[in-house]
Amino acid sequence: MGAIAVRNGALLLIRRAHAPSRGRWSLPGGRVEPGETPQQALVREVAEETGLTVEVGELVGEVIRAGPNAVTYRIQDFRVVAGDDAQLVAGDDAMDAAWVPLDEVARYRLSARLLGTLREWAVI
Repeated sequence: MGAIAVRNGALLLIRRAHAPSRGRWSLPGGRVEPGETPQQALVREVAEETGLTVEVGELVGEVIRAGPNAVTYRIQDFRVVAGDDAQLVAGDDAMDAAWVPLDEVARYRLSARLLGTLREWAVI
């Protein structure tokens, strides 16, 4: 699951602290735990990685990515609205977190194929 949060012309990104994509910027998100819905997982993951609370909206798109040891990841990215009730802080699986102006996203060292996907989905 991934969160696409845009506020005031900026996209919420985190810098991954662990594989895959360690050190690269990506959308906040993660895995669905047993007993969670995708939406519940996304709320939890965004809070853990950024300190922000979000409201999950519609599914924007889905990508399939190959992972290590022949694992395949099915990643669903949802539009989310971040509340104004908390300060952005990197936590859990994130080295850093930032609101990146949409016109600067392409300058960041992003996880593989993220830039193309964001463009394809008309996020940036």
